[in-house]
Amino acid sequence: MASEYAELLLVNGTIDTLDAGTPRTHALAAAGGRIQALGAGAEALRGPDTAVVDLGGAYVMPGLLDVHNHHLLAGQMDLFELDAPPTLDLDGFLQAVADHAAALGPDEWVVGGSWGSGLLGGINTAATLARLDEAAGGRPALLKDVSKHNRWASSRALGLAGIGGGTPDPDGGRILRDGAGRATGVLIEAGGVLVEKALTRLRPVSVGDLARAAARGIEILHSYGITGFQDAAASLQLMRALKDLDERGELQAWVVTSMQANDFIFGTAPLGEGIIAHREETRSLHHRPDFIKIFLDGVPPAGTAAFLVPYLPEAGFPECHCGGTTMDPAELEGWLAGTAARGISAKIPCTGDASVRLVLDTVAKARAAGHTAPKYHIAHGQFVHPDDVARFAELDVTADISPSLWFPGVISEAIATVLPAERASRMQPNRALLDVGARVAGGSDWPVAVPPNAWEGIYGLVPRRDPTGQFPGALWPEQAISLDEAIRVYTTACAEAMGVDDVTGSL
Repeated sequence: MASEYAELLLVNGTIDTLDAGTPRTHALAAAGGRIQALGAGAEALRGPDTAVVDLGGAYVMPGLLDVHNHHLLAGQMDLFELDAPPTLDLDGFLQAVADHAAALGPDEWVVGGSWGSGLLGGINTAATLARLDEAAGGRPALLKDVSKHNRWASSRALGLAGIGGGTPDPDGGRILRDGAGRATGVLIEAGGVLVEKALTRLRPVSVGDLARAAARGIEILHSYGITGFQDAAASLQLMRALKDLDERGELQAWVVTSMQANDFIFGTAPLGEGIIAHREETRSLHHRPDFIKIFLDGVPPAGTAAFLVPYLPEAGFPECHCGGTTMDPAELEGWLAGTAARGISAKIPCTGDASVRLVLDTVAKARAAGHTAPKYHIAHGQFVHPDDVARFAELDVTADISPSLWFPGVISEAIATVLPAERASRMQPNRALLDVGARVAGGSDWPVAVPPNAWEGIYGLVPRRDPTGQFPGALWPEQAISLDEAIRVYTTACAEAMGVDDVTGSL
């Protein structure tokens, strides 16, 4: 029977399987997208219709994985929005806005990004808002920063969202104002949700465009060798678009989604139980909606990351400011207990060491209650108190790490302006985590990091230097890991963390 033979046979290669049973071999047979055999057993499956590739000694390894990205946002930016590099200075960014706006109709929104976090102080003035209004040609504009947590809105966008000098700050966010009490257009965390909702109301995105953007995001990921990934903040609309793509045979990747339990930056609806209720109807062969996403804190440059000790006094925050979490311990415990009982895992971004500790404390309660199956990711987790490092392994919590946070760059420079130098430089203790047996899984956080190039991430993990050469020096080089370890961070570790190690991650 034809099914007994391989559809594809790779021979005469150097094949790293990343599997302990057969770590390296010379041949591989596959059929139906799955590996059938290795080595001599693979060659025995050669049939009359088998496509045989003689590798001539070339190297083969498993496809790369990305445990944390926002592929839909990235696809939308690539297809429909302004997509400027966050390394631009203010003049350069405003010129990019003007160039993009010039191709739009008089009432079309200028949407996209990304302005660097280091520009925050410079754009927080009425004069700079006037410059943005001019660059946008009077159009409504909503522009994300590099972290995608904060927004800069034009005067017209503020008006359409009903934001004025007297608009109160929303829970979990701030509307920045000048000395006269006028909104400057800078919206911190949940401060941007009113404008996001106005944008959604006035410029709704069709399911077709969502599917196009998701497909484009996946196409870009494939161009870097990424064959599976986890979207870190999925809406119900995205989950439905992914199932639609899969049913049409157009989803050529293993995709895990993280359903948003709460939201203070995207303006997504429904959330929490409202999206979980539709979870199973969006499941398909290549789409697994198996996680919730809990935003637990913000980002250090905005003062919204939760730390155990205060920010720099001169950073412009209130005295002894440590930031805070979006949930108190009881609410977080309720979410993890309630979802664990249904077999739902959780991805929880934590940029400060206080939020990291809160997650570890809460997971400890879930594990003690017998919930051993759910997977827990502490995403980003740049700052981990030394006392908490070993707890990642003890509690089987994955450290979900992203490249823009472990080597010098725009984000690390912005963080260094709000934290003491000794603390700011001690980001991402990857060596320490691996040494205690913790799982470290690699993600891009794309489009926060640009591009989603896992090879740049792998490079950055080893010397802890910027692979592009734009930013000098090394960031906490003592935490460097080996090349072999770095490759596993983007393959087997990701597969285990995402729960797709039954189908991918090794050969």
